Amino acid sequence: MKLSQLFTKTLREAPKDEVSVNARLLARAGFIQKLSSGVYSFLPLGFRVLRKIEAIIREEMNKIGGQEILMPALHPKEIWEETGRWDSADYLYKIKDRQEKEWALGATHEEVVTDIARRYINSYKDLPLAIYQIQTKFRDEMRAKSGLLRGKEFSMKDLYSFHADEEDRKKYYDKVKQSYLNILKRCGFEDVRVAEASGGSFSKEYSHEFQVPTEAGEDLIMFCAKCDFSQNKEICDLRAGAQCPNCGEKLKEEKTIEVGNIFILGKRYSEPMGLTFSDKNGNKKSVIMSCYGLGPSRLMGAIVEVYNDDKGIIWPEEVAPFKVLIVDVAEKNDTAEKLYQDLQEAGAEVLYDDRADKSAGEKFADADLLGIPWRIVVSKKTISERKFELKKRREKGTKLIDKKELLKKLT
Repeated sequence: MKLSQLFTKTLREAPKDEVSVNARLLARAGFIQKLSSGVYSFLPLGFRVLRKIEAIIREEMNKIGGQEILMPALHPKEIWEETGRWDSADYLYKIKDRQEKEWALGATHEEVVTDIARRYINSYKDLPLAIYQIQTKFRDEMRAKSGLLRGKEFSMKDLYSFHADEEDRKKYYDKVKQSYLNILKRCGFEDVRVAEASGGSFSKEYSHEFQVPTEAGEDLIMFCAKCDFSQNKEICDLRAGAQCPNCGEKLKEEKTIEVGNIFILGKRYSEPMGLTFSDKNGNKKSVIMSCYGLGPSRLMGAIVEVYNDDKGIIWPEEVAPFKVLIVDVAEKNDTAEKLYQDLQEAGAEVLYDDRADKSAGEKFADADLLGIPWRIVVSKKTISERKFELKKRREKGTKLIDKKELLKKLT
């Protein structure tokens, strides 16, 4: 893609109504645009990042046997009444149609997926089953102030698993834990805590949160640096300096961003909704369930919160909108254009700053703001030396390399 053809523009200043780092940088760089509090449009560059994150999630979900579906965002009142959540879930957007029928916009899909499952699961031979979707969710969020981290409308991957017994559920639950760690690592997170937490309104059992340490985090967790003990401070009666209940080491406290969570549902939804199966002896039993949430849009915001500097975003390579940015500061020369074509033909994802109305300084500032992992500068100097200036966004230094080496490194 050529920057001269991109309809969005970078902003010198962040929008005054944004306070979080992710919202300020993503808006300035033209990745997102705010429509209302907690509601954002994903512009071309931002949409590319979102799709990259979703692709990673799909690949890892498929590896553990997840089958992808797509469920409705419009839910009839009756299905939420079956579980008693129509009146208790205060985060629902509720509407009436012209026939006075009541509906909710999908905030979560336990009822809908259980309704699907009860039509297909009859025998122990139908279990286990794991199905997931990537859907837009709607929640009446009272604290929609943190950009993509806490929205009223957001992207969510929700996986649901169905089992004949608790032992099988636990095995799959642990498998999803590892899958989530794989996803987060591929998204660039080098440090992730798996913290115990309450089940909230979704489950009476405990849950696990996947927390990324950062000073910008809204959550506080207590953790042990020696073993894997970690708990959300909201449910934890321990404090910093207390002994770890697992190994005796002193506990530490840190701010984090929750990027995913997994819940033990047990029979919370299967019993009231009549989701049963016949075991080997012909006895009717309720299906045991778990659910697993991971938000692509929230992940995008968390990545920016963790990976940025005073100049802009620093995208991890696997989720970056483009791998390479070519900055052309050579006047009336087609060297950059030829390199752009060569890199594309070699399979590299390239963004080409070919704008003739921007100064070199403006182009370099935008390059840092956009956060593309690799920057190539084409100038009169590099052309005269028959080389290209290459810089990694995460690093300070630059180096001159020839075209052959450049293509080998970036493709």
